[in-house]
Amino acid sequence: MRVLVMATIAAMTPMAPLAAQQAAMPATGIVDGAILDVVATGESTRVPDLATIRSGVVTQAPTAAAALSNNAQRMAAVLAALKRAGVQPNDIMTTAATLSPQYRYADNQPPAITGYQAVNTVSIRFRDVNASGAVLDVLVAQGANQIDGPTLSLAQPDAALDEARTDAIRRARSRAILYARAAGLTVSRIVSISEAGDQSTSPEPVMFARAKDSAPSTTIVPGETRITATVSVRFLLK
Repeated sequence: MRVLVMATIAAMTPMAPLAAQQAAMPATGIVDGAILDVVATGESTRVPDLATIRSGVVTQAPTAAAALSNNAQRMAAVLAALKRAGVQPNDIMTTAATLSPQYRYADNQPPAITGYQAVNTVSIRFRDVNASGAVLDVLVAQGANQIDGPTLSLAQPDAALDEARTDAIRRARSRAILYARAAGLTVSRIVSISEAGDQSTSPEPVMFARAKDSAPSTTIVPGETRITATVSVRFLLK
């Protein structure tokens, strides 16, 4: 884990003129020590428990009506399969529904429409990551011919983020002690804390087919998600 440290020391000269002291006074009003600013990043890890996958149906036909009708029939079968698999309605959301003409291009001729393409895509949240691969197989069997994902995440990330924040403060304090000792000082107290941002990063999931009863079955390996939090801490050194 890389820790970015920015250190600034502001010391007041007792015999300096009053105007000079006021000009050098930090914004916090602290004049009886040195100020050290530390930016540190902490982390925690979790096994993802939520998978989000985009799946849909792409159909083509000579006419727009035929493309839409065929698409609607196949999409109805896909949604019915999701319901049978136990996916809740609030975990399914339509993300795209398009109809577009398909063209044939030839030299020195205007484009000619050869047919129409209909696309209907839904975003699906699987709350059982291990079971999501088997559901994908069912979707394909029911007519889905477009799959994108999965994106793996945490359903309840707050606890993991709090662990990362606590780790960031610990790292910041440890670094402050190191700098204070090097300068012949000690850490007196924390002056301020601000959160510079937090983010969750996930390794690319592994999707592969394995033989089971002579039929391929998609397996999704969740791996481990790394959650990070970055804080900026100002210390008073004496």
